[in-house]
Amino acid sequence: MILSKKKRRFKASSPKSIMDKKIEWLCRRFGIEGEYQRYEVVTNGHINTTYKVYFYRDNEVKDYILQRINTYVFKNPVEVMNNISSVTEYIRAKIKQGGISAKRFVLHYYKNVEDGNYYIIGDQGGFWRLCRYIDNSITFNETDNLTLIEETGKAFGNFQLHLADYPVKSLHIAIPHFHNTVMRYENFKKSVEQNESGRADEVSNDIEEYLKLEEIATQMYKMQKRGELPLKVTHNDTKCNNVLFDEDTFENLAVIDLDTVMPGLVAFDFGDSIRFGANTCAEDERDTSKVKLDMAKYEAFAKGFMQTVGATLTENEKETMALGAITMTVECGLRFLTDYIDGDKYFKVECSDHNLVRARCQLALAKDMIEKYDEMKAIVKKYC
Repeated sequence: MILSKKKRRFKASSPKSIMDKKIEWLCRRFGIEGEYQRYEVVTNGHINTTYKVYFYRDNEVKDYILQRINTYVFKNPVEVMNNISSVTEYIRAKIKQGGISAKRFVLHYYKNVEDGNYYIIGDQGGFWRLCRYIDNSITFNETDNLTLIEETGKAFGNFQLHLADYPVKSLHIAIPHFHNTVMRYENFKKSVEQNESGRADEVSNDIEEYLKLEEIATQMYKMQKRGELPLKVTHNDTKCNNVLFDEDTFENLAVIDLDTVMPGLVAFDFGDSIRFGANTCAEDERDTSKVKLDMAKYEAFAKGFMQTVGATLTENEKETMALGAITMTVECGLRFLTDYIDGDKYFKVECSDHNLVRARCQLALAKDMIEKYDEMKAIVKKYC
């Protein structure tokens, strides 16, 4: 859990460190005025390098989030920022149409003062961006609170609602083939055949179990290719820690971490949130008998999400919403098993069988979802 800082005047360090000078210099390039105070390293992210920076202006402390983008993960950071700036400005305009301030309900990124781009290239080649910190906001890395889960559903539902008529074809593809389940299965089969690590023989039962789920896991991707499901703006990392909540009321404020915004299927956003947030266990639980879909959590998220955005969805989108949860769970597990067979090249592991444990956990969750599929669909229909 990350709490906000109350507004106060900091005593600036003197003399400034080399890092203080660099961070202040970067912020000035984005047009930030006032007296530089200090910075803090934000450690809850796993990809980008993030700092919270404080300036004193107009008799109060102003907070900003400065980030250095990981260009190893995001090969085309300019395209990523073009997506983010376009989507956030679109949401801002939609909120303002309702006659309210958008200040606390969407991220505000700053243009640099030199060429007007929403990013700058640092003196050593780093790719940087700056946004305003949303006051009195809080995030949760995970939660069992059903009210917060429903608010998370509302947050991502609002994200979809504001962008329902966005020209999705104008977005860049941040990560090619991200949820291409057909390609995921093709890569999986190649890994099994090549068996570089020699592990495939020992997990033949796991391989067989995942191959049994190929038809259901690839169904939605094939529907989209046939034109039966529309591409929409999707977030692609719909966890509760990517939602800001009001520190006092716990109502949802804004969706954050927009690096993976790109065209996709709404049900994949819905499904990935369920996969992560409605599992009764951690995603690396060894005792798979404990792994179940928590239907109370599922219903809480579905209620918040569907009551917010349901009216904008096609009948096929509504019908496949629960299928999205199964699809995302199988895809995630398949990626873990593929990486295990490849010798743990992609995901970080804490032990030699970590990816295998993860894959078996996701498999157990997917099987439980399939057993509860009719109930899952009925809940979606209930809140449409």
